[in-house]
Amino acid sequence: MSRTITGRRRTAVTAAVLAVGALALTSCSGAGDGGGSDGTVEMTLWQNSTTGDGQQFWEDAIAAFEAENDNVTITMQSVQNEDLDGKLQTALNAGDAPDIFLQRGGGKMAAMVQAGQLMDLTDLIGDTAREEISEGSFTAETYQDKVWAMPLAVLPSGFWYSSDLFDEAGVAATPTTVDELGDVVGQLKDAGIAPVALGAKDAWPAAHWFYNLALRECSAATIEETGDSKDFGDACWLASAEDLADFAALQPFNDGYLTTSAQQGAGSSAGLIANHQAGMELMGAWNPGVIASLTPDEQPLPDLAWFPFPELSGGEGEPGSMMGGVDGYSCSAQAPKECADFLNFLASAEQQEAYYRAFSAPPVNTAAQSAVEEEYLQQVLAAYNEAPFVTQWLDTVLGQNVGNALNVAVVDLLAGKSTPEQMIQSVSDAAKKG
Repeated sequence: MSRTITGRRRTAVTAAVLAVGALALTSCSGAGDGGGSDGTVEMTLWQNSTTGDGQQFWEDAIAAFEAENDNVTITMQSVQNEDLDGKLQTALNAGDAPDIFLQRGGGKMAAMVQAGQLMDLTDLIGDTAREEISEGSFTAETYQDKVWAMPLAVLPSGFWYSSDLFDEAGVAATPTTVDELGDVVGQLKDAGIAPVALGAKDAWPAAHWFYNLALRECSAATIEETGDSKDFGDACWLASAEDLADFAALQPFNDGYLTTSAQQGAGSSAGLIANHQAGMELMGAWNPGVIASLTPDEQPLPDLAWFPFPELSGGEGEPGSMMGGVDGYSCSAQAPKECADFLNFLASAEQQEAYYRAFSAPPVNTAAQSAVEEEYLQQVLAAYNEAPFVTQWLDTVLGQNVGNALNVAVVDLLAGKSTPEQMIQSVSDAAKKG
């Protein structure tokens, strides 16, 4: 398996350029002052790991950086993932943003740049980070030819499943087409196993189904153009909603999926996988770590395995294309220059290997990728490296307002509150409002 993440088109590419036209930047591009008169520097960090090894990674990384920089103190705040975007946007708009924070990218990042809320990192990325992280991954954090976040993790979408439950149901091979996926659903149901875990209470996990179907129905050009125009007039968008309605008619999801959360507790969709109460879940590559935190012994699920989203006949998407991209961390516009130093520290091979071991997620640093042991993560990296087209999550590409409207519209469709036509119309109406 190649350990280099190539620099092929990574969707709007990843988005940022999709979200808006070439508007003039309103921000100052220099690092903030932020230091005390005695040379001490205090910074705040917001991240979305609230328990277990993930939170311990951040505590250890901060301690190690502070040990090398005795004038720096970093105070960490753990924010539940589903709450992070809203709280962060409120803080940014109030001029009270954390110095360092998780960056989703895409239209969300572009909006922050336009509002002058991010530090330009272009000339602050260290030589080692440039050498060991692919240009394609930096493209995911680039807008108007400037880098606004340090990429830290590769997180494409796919199915995480229990090989023991698949064996119990007599599933001989993982599905390669959406029709075959429907067959596997039938086999699992016949064996008395909930086929698919879905945390639709949080909206975005349900929307991942639409995103991936759209990646099969729509061409790369259409996805990129829609990220810019917010125009859902192409027939592929309605076809994707119809595909989702057809799949949902198989009743593949766990009982109570509309009120099930994605990642919080044993009753979440990840918890159902962790405790062998459902066969599979469509989720990003952070899922192994979440699942591990929810097993009875809080250890990795021994029979966890992965396969990519299946292909769909008749669509315009290029086979092998993948949904989901790169997570990074940004510095707020007024953060001290030491913020960039901390991001370079996090991007080092040593810290990236620690990141992988803590989160069970593929690191973005190509040197650290050699430490990846799990076959399923190796498969994720191989599929990602070979993908002809990779797009960020569509709610990220479309920006917060339209993206959130899309997520809610998908849940309404699954709940039987709307038709595919009404779903696309509601997203189009949200796009017109801006």
